[in-house]
Amino acid sequence: MNRKAIVLAAVLAGAPLAAMAQAYPTPAESGAGMSSSIVIQIQPQNDSGEQGTASLTPMGDSSTKVSISLTGGPSDVAQPAHIHSGSCANLDPKPEYPLQSVTNGHSTTVVPVSLQKLLSSADAINVHKSASEISTYVACGDIVKANAMREIPGVALVDYF
Repeated sequence: MNRKAIVLAAVLAGAPLAAMAQAYPTPAESGAGMSSSIVIQIQPQNDSGEQGTASLTPMGDSSTKVSISLTGGPSDVAQPAHIHSGSCANLDPKPEYPLQSVTNGHSTTVVPVSLQKLLSSADAINVHKSASEISTYVACGDIVKANAMREIPGVALVDYF
């Protein structure tokens, strides 16, 4: 039985994922690559109530598709979004990669950087209230291995790479 099947079976049985992370080798340890999407949790900031996920999908060796899905946001308001260096707690104010604005809770952009590089550096996905209120942050998610979850249709699992 492969590792994903074991992990899925354990999740369905209620086993804690944190304990399982130590029990199975990482793809790097096992020689496996990163070919599927990962999901980053996006948390509300400044009492916005906006939260959701960003799915990061490798698009070859040099680009990544970033798909943001948020709930709790305004309708028909374009909310600028970016990938910044740093963390949600300490963002570099200069965006590293611009993303399509989040409108009605959704945004999809292909950025010219590999998923591997995004996961190996300290970056965060940040969403702003609006173009006119760009200095107000409403949601953010750190792009770090500890925040990443492997995306399997219908199930999100903590990734072990």
